[in-house]
Amino acid sequence: MRYDLTLEIGYDYGAPAPALRTVLRVMPRQLAGEQNVEAAHLQVTPEPEEIAHRADFFGNPVTDMGFQVPVTALSARITARVERLSRPLQLDLSPGLSGLAAEVAGHRGLTADAPHHFLADSPRVPSDDAIERFTRDSLDPGMTALGAVRAVGHALNAHMRFDAGATDVNTPPPEAFAAGHGVCQDFTHVMIAGLRAVGVPAGYVSGFLRTTPPPGQKRLQGADAMHAWVRAWCGAELGWIEYDPTNDLMVGTDHIVVAVGRDYSDVAPVRGAVRLSGGQASRHSVDLVPLDA
Repeated sequence: MRYDLTLEIGYDYGAPAPALRTVLRVMPRQLAGEQNVEAAHLQVTPEPEEIAHRADFFGNPVTDMGFQVPVTALSARITARVERLSRPLQLDLSPGLSGLAAEVAGHRGLTADAPHHFLADSPRVPSDDAIERFTRDSLDPGMTALGAVRAVGHALNAHMRFDAGATDVNTPPPEAFAAGHGVCQDFTHVMIAGLRAVGVPAGYVSGFLRTTPPPGQKRLQGADAMHAWVRAWCGAELGWIEYDPTNDLMVGTDHIVVAVGRDYSDVAPVRGAVRLSGGQASRHSVDLVPLDA
């Protein structure tokens, strides 16, 4: 499936902001055999005096920007044409949960894709007894690693309700889990915590999700939003798979990958530092238009 993607992010400052520095992780990733970025362009207004493009440890595209002149408003517009390739259906060749630890231990190296980075607590995903109990209760004896990922995702989708106003970007996973509602970030963080608790390496994926309007209605421009889902390592043979707990499904051609990491702290779309005497307001819109429909 091929898409035209437009992302617009904007900030308005109540007073001129001097010495503004911003880091963006918003460009779609090139992934061999999974996702092909045919074209991509970033336009920033006002134009920064300093700009550099690089890849972080996990291979995510990063743009660093610095502004020497005080800024009252900042906007970034990303346009891209992306092809998301369908992954062939695979047999479940993952080991049982009891054998997964041995396969993790047998993995040599600490490259960005090594499962070792994704087993321990991370800045946004602490251990939690309630999440661990829930996860273990969702599993059956003898389950494979892939079967466990699916079972935990399905159980979490039934336990939690999507509620766009229930949490914010800083809500801890145990709090969202206890409340039983949240947004895609909360579903993803809770599932990561649960999988790690039972020995399945798990990480965070940020990106975009194609949305389908109700029958007979037109797509709304800018109606799509940035999305999040889980990647889990299911053994040496199967490797990394992706699961969307918010929608209770294996990830397919409706999902465009932007960044991967241990949790949201590794993939935040916008981070930076600003000196400001007044308030600020932010806005963003996403439009993901399928070209093959």
